Amino acid sequence: MISTMEPALTEDALLGGRVRLLQPARGYRVAVDAVLLAAAVDAAAGARILDLGAGVGAVGLCLAARLPGCTVVGIELQTALAALAEHNAALNGMSHRVQILVHDLAQPLPADLGAFDHVVSNPPYLAAAVADPSPDPSKALATVESSADLARWLEVATGAAKPAGTLLVIHRSDRLEEIVDRLGRLGWGDVAVKRLPPARRVLVQARRAVGAARREVPPLTLHRPDGRYTDEAEAILRHAAPLAF
Repeated sequence: MISTMEPALTEDALLGGRVRLLQPARGYRVAVDAVLLAAAVDAAAGARILDLGAGVGAVGLCLAARLPGCTVVGIELQTALAALAEHNAALNGMSHRVQILVHDLAQPLPADLGAFDHVVSNPPYLAAAVADPSPDPSKALATVESSADLARWLEVATGAAKPAGTLLVIHRSDRLEEIVDRLGRLGWGDVAVKRLPPARRVLVQARRAVGAARREVPPLTLHRPDGRYTDEAEAILRHAAPLAF
């Protein structure tokens, strides 16, 4: 399937070359969001991590590169992207630690997956009702909600997390209130928000707790005024530093 995919593929590098990544040359392309999401996971050795919306495997591979001993299960709707993700896992020598499943989140997750220490997700950013989808079908599926909306993504993530587990989501900042409200309804009492200026993105970390508490933690400024990455962002994106909450 990979050899016949259209459009052509490029090979790119993440984390300063620690991760090699094949991805379509056109359509949806991996952005820094995937690296930031992986960097925000604080996992112990042996942790099981679920990546909802795995795409070509960028988040899972960054997690595996940063966190020796962890294992990752990636869920992806598009079969062509899932095949690329599997290939990328092999390309990086991580097939034994990164597993990819083709699955539609509108349906329950397979019962034999069990529960996870951490669940991470980079859901489609645009609601179908307000989106102007890309003419590229694969990019449209990656960026616009389809069979499962944002509420459903968060519901699936909640159901897959262990009672003491964490949920991490990266999304558009203009949907932050929707995310926080839904997490509260799903029982996540401790919600931390980290903004990523000047990007209109936000990282949300949720833990189960009695009551409801929303915390704004110090932001991560991604760019200097001249457009270059800040030193802190550079350390995360190039040198695999953790992104602290």
